[in-house]
Amino acid sequence: MQDISSVNNTKKIAFYVIVIGAFASFIYFILQKGTNQLQTGRQIVTSATDNNYWTDFIHGLEHGFKHPLAILLAQIVSIIIAARFFGYISRKIRQPSVVGEVIAGIILGPSLLGLYFPDFATTLFPAQSLGNLQLLSQIGLILFMFVIGMELDLTVLRNKAHDAVVVSHASIIVPFALGVSFAYFTYETFAPQNINFTSFALFMGIAMSITAFPVLARIVQERGIQKTKLGTIVITCAAADDITAWCILAAVIAIVKAGSFGSSLFIILMAVGYVLVMLKVVRPFLKRIGDLHTSRENLSQPIVAIFFLTLILSSYVTELIGIHALFGAFMTGAIIPENAKFRNIFIEKVEDVSVVLLLPLFFVFTGLRTQIGLLNEPSLWWTAGIIILVAVTGKFFGSAIAAKFVGQSWKDSLAIGALMNTRGLMELVVLNIGYDLGVLTPEVFAMMVIMALVTTMMTGPALDLINHFFKDKDAAIPAKVIDPGLFKVLISFANPDSGRTLLRLAHSFTKQLNGSAELTTMHLSPTNDLHHYNIEEYERESFLPVLEESRELNRRVNTMFKATSDLESDIAEIANKGNYDLLLIGVGKSIYQGTLLGNILGFTTRIFQPDKLFDKHPSLGTGLPDSALDPRTSTILDKADVPVGVFIDKDFTTADRILVTIGETEDAFLLDYVQRFISNNKSQVIIVELTGALKTNPAIKERIRQIELIAPNHISLVSSNEIIPEQFQANDLLMISISTWTKMVQSKNKSLADAPSTLILKK
Repeated sequence: MQDISSVNNTKKIAFYVIVIGAFASFIYFILQKGTNQLQTGRQIVTSATDNNYWTDFIHGLEHGFKHPLAILLAQIVSIIIAARFFGYISRKIRQPSVVGEVIAGIILGPSLLGLYFPDFATTLFPAQSLGNLQLLSQIGLILFMFVIGMELDLTVLRNKAHDAVVVSHASIIVPFALGVSFAYFTYETFAPQNINFTSFALFMGIAMSITAFPVLARIVQERGIQKTKLGTIVITCAAADDITAWCILAAVIAIVKAGSFGSSLFIILMAVGYVLVMLKVVRPFLKRIGDLHTSRENLSQPIVAIFFLTLILSSYVTELIGIHALFGAFMTGAIIPENAKFRNIFIEKVEDVSVVLLLPLFFVFTGLRTQIGLLNEPSLWWTAGIIILVAVTGKFFGSAIAAKFVGQSWKDSLAIGALMNTRGLMELVVLNIGYDLGVLTPEVFAMMVIMALVTTMMTGPALDLINHFFKDKDAAIPAKVIDPGLFKVLISFANPDSGRTLLRLAHSFTKQLNGSAELTTMHLSPTNDLHHYNIEEYERESFLPVLEESRELNRRVNTMFKATSDLESDIAEIANKGNYDLLLIGVGKSIYQGTLLGNILGFTTRIFQPDKLFDKHPSLGTGLPDSALDPRTSTILDKADVPVGVFIDKDFTTADRILVTIGETEDAFLLDYVQRFISNNKSQVIIVELTGALKTNPAIKERIRQIELIAPNHISLVSSNEIIPEQFQANDLLMISISTWTKMVQSKNKSLADAPSTLILKK
């Protein structure tokens, strides 16, 4: 059989060589014959001679670098790297990622890169290439505004609009009035020569009154207040604010382009007609299509094409009318069928391309326009400070006072004011429109960008300050959780299947406690993976397998869900505040695949994990060797003040047979868990003494003897220099302390590859 296979392979190789060689020779013959006979008499210049091939290659390479497409691709790579890096830094200091992305744009612009490395900046961002960058960034903005429109939950807006509309419109009219007043005093100094006062004043008003709906929604999710009365009203306010502000912006653009209010009436009437057509004709049409195609399977490419064609046509029409293409994109997103699953499918299709690839281009293009160096006089910085003061005063206090008027507490009113003061990306969109229309000078544009950054960055600290001065006693940990008579376990899981397994493990050592144990399952999700309109559905799906398992086990569990931008810190913080007796977290095989520890454990698949490059940097030091646990788990261990159990799942089902290692005297705390497993699960436990720890600490041996007296048939003691594979294979679970685990990993103990599911415990 092997000989036949070898003969077949030889035939294939021979056929390949003959065919390729014969036809390559034929091609060479034709080229030579054509060169010698057919091009005679033509004015053909040969660019290379025998002596300058290398020079021609270098010239060709230089030409390639200067090609518009090559420049654009180099710009995109640089922009995405900078935006992701600074966005990551922003999230680490608990700021919205948009702040870091805007800062990345400013750094790549003339304010820093162009100032200190002008040659490099000119090479990377030559003036003639900025048009391509702007057009591509506008495409990204159109897609992003489409997503923003889809994220608006109009049902919530209709049901809870009464108080929200009052607060929202107050949060627009007050800063709008202050912005117009500010324009009155600065028009002569800062307005462009060809712009009338009405246009300048209206644009300053709208620039002061914008709220960044997507950033606000993310902050609400991260704070875990989306289900509270405060979260509901502020999301509704922001939605109403978004719709109102964009309608006002469309009118302001029309007035600016027409030159006067009277001349703009035609544009405004056309815009009203456009909105009516979208609501009365296009929306019912799209709803009919959406009702027939609510799943990913039957949402075919022609159907997707219909919606994207609607988006492009809508943007095109609004651009022609004179109210900007972004309004058309926003309007299309708002009238997409309100089915949550349908919208989620579309958001998934659009968001990654727009947010990850195209939107950073807009931030950098904004940064290239932002010339902070123009603010080279104290008076200009004073003006920038006044702009920030006017913006904060109008938005913050306008929202807060209106919220208090409609019956909110002072704490909630101030929190609403702080959240509505968030401007983020939406402010930059408005500023760029004003800059393109010639309403804003480069100096004013730079000041307004600084204002957008400051008002966005201050939201988180302002909320923390409000919470500090208005401590809510009702928000304290429930008495049931702080009851010292309870054994409280917090189970933090990343995916639903691991949550099911962790619950089964926790149940094993608590099921006979007769109400004296409290199990809480917790799922934290990265903020960027969530949208406020479908967060309840996401939460339900996340806990569904866990709740199914709890019913099978006949075990009641608490559930806790939160969106966060810093998973590790929040897991540890929640465990510490709840004073839990054990924090149980899980890590899967995939965490270790392709790593040194993965090889030791037997997880040998080579998977490159670029998201862990920063985490593995030695300067971040966790106090544990890099190979003992993955960096994220090590971070939780460092920050948690409560006992932690790290579970490595290898198809865990039961804990009937447990192997426990005692590697040092400090491992005595493992006997508490041994006793729990025996008492609650009737587990058979083998204790392996690895280093003679029992000889130096008779108390441990006495503790084991007491357990033997209570359950003589459930515990046995073995002394050994190392664990043999047969011991692993005969057990369901390995229980080990973090210190002993670390030593075994450091010694590259190959027996770990045969270990069953493993529970690593930190005292």
